[in-house]
Amino acid sequence: MEKPIKRILLKLSGEALMGDQQFGIQSETLSIFADEIKEVVNAGYEVGIVVGGGNIFRGLQAGNIGIERAQGDYMGMLATVINGMALQGALESKGVYTRLMSALNISQVCEQYIRRKAMRHLEKGRCIIMAAGTGNPYFTTDTAAALRANELEVDVILKGTSVDGIYTADPKKDANATKFETISFEEVMMKNLRIMDQTAFALCKENKMPIIVFNIKQRGNILRILQGEKIGTLVS
Repeated sequence: MEKPIKRILLKLSGEALMGDQQFGIQSETLSIFADEIKEVVNAGYEVGIVVGGGNIFRGLQAGNIGIERAQGDYMGMLATVINGMALQGALESKGVYTRLMSALNISQVCEQYIRRKAMRHLEKGRCIIMAAGTGNPYFTTDTAAALRANELEVDVILKGTSVDGIYTADPKKDANATKFETISFEEVMMKNLRIMDQTAFALCKENKMPIIVFNIKQRGNILRILQGEKIGTLVS
């Protein structure tokens, strides 16, 4: 990263909230993530979070139970709202000023996502959690993260995963897989490495939005990345 980082977007998958469970939200894992985010906010960074919903429901599962894809995707968006509410509660219990914003209009529990309002929250030091994806079916929360990152003019997307970066192959399956410290958008496309879905990735490439892929399960990684440590893989 050449320029200093001030504003970030953290992409947090729903699966990450499961911890070692098979479903739902593990309270210990949720508390750990809240502590990590609190550290970053207290260090003076502006933080936006896009949260997934795969720990509760995936739109792609809908076809297996006879539900049309669009309906299933809306169900998945509602799952992200549940995760967003849980994360908001955990952060506020630790003293972090937080706003939950939804791409779907659910005014009883969260604000509607409006770009200028979201920018103002960030400028005031509030952590914003953005739920319900883009508000449209057929788009993933990765695409929502890419879209919000560009809209909010963040400096970098931090994509937390269960491995410590991007490899030539799945390191859990291939012992000979080697890690990239940095990689270009073009090389990712040429090698067909799956960092995000193609729509999300194309949006980042077009707008020159850097992505850092890192192991979110390692305590302190987010703050260390922002302070300049070479952790994970930088895509730029």
